[in-house]
Amino acid sequence: MNQNINQDTAPAATVVGFTAADFKSSYKPIWCPGCGDFTVLSSVTKALAIMGVPPKDCAVVSGIGCSSRIPAYTTCYGFHGVHGRSLAAATGLKVARPDLQVLVAGGDGDGYSIGGNHFLHACRRNVDMTYLVMDNHVYGMTKGQPSPTTEPDWDSKLSPGGTGVRVFNPLVVALASGANFVARAFAGDLHGTADIIAKAMQHPGFSFVEILSPCVTFRPEQRDWRKLVRAAELQATDDAGRAARRLMSDDGLNIGVLYAGDRTPYPASVRPARRSVAELEAEFAL
Repeated sequence: MNQNINQDTAPAATVVGFTAADFKSSYKPIWCPGCGDFTVLSSVTKALAIMGVPPKDCAVVSGIGCSSRIPAYTTCYGFHGVHGRSLAAATGLKVARPDLQVLVAGGDGDGYSIGGNHFLHACRRNVDMTYLVMDNHVYGMTKGQPSPTTEPDWDSKLSPGGTGVRVFNPLVVALASGANFVARAFAGDLHGTADIIAKAMQHPGFSFVEILSPCVTFRPEQRDWRKLVRAAELQATDDAGRAARRLMSDDGLNIGVLYAGDRTPYPASVRPARRSVAELEAEFAL
């Protein structure tokens, strides 16, 4: 693994007072042995320690899928939503509680298939939150069906001969839709991934990080990603046109911050409550 994988931006400094252990819950992860999501979880807790935000001031939101288990494995507030709706829930939370650090975790099926429309509009709205997608090019939780990022010629029992369908390009779509920060990380690089996640959380607006996270159960060939990923040769740019040209010719294995824009985030404003919680609960009393 290239040790200079994050040379495009200065490393984030660890804030004294928190360690990764402070953000790990007592629940034991139940992913398949060798799953990349184990390391992603460690990168997430390390990034939260870098940010120095107390667990009570951070919320982790997810949808459905292997990677969407992450909220339960942290000590932050968590919301495990329905399939594909994590960004909708997270958007409402961040707008209502702009004081919270909101992190969204999901997979390529949850985020790009049933959740695809929410992905487009979350990028467009540019609400200040961070979206992590653990992409393994397969539906790992439901026995290995092709996902939107599965190669068209990937042959399996559930798609003999491959789907023949062009892959979805999430980074290009995110950039075109208005995401203010676009990056790619690799689960096998714990510290590099943590650093990229921290940079994403520090950047204003909607930040999107694709994390290549091998599914060794249904895509064992993805173990080779460790040998194939490399640090992006060019530094991050704030020029959307330049970033688009880079991403359109990208082979999906360049790691680092690829775009860091300067769009103004969606203005979150909290108005005084017009009614108390007790009054609202009274309306639903039986």
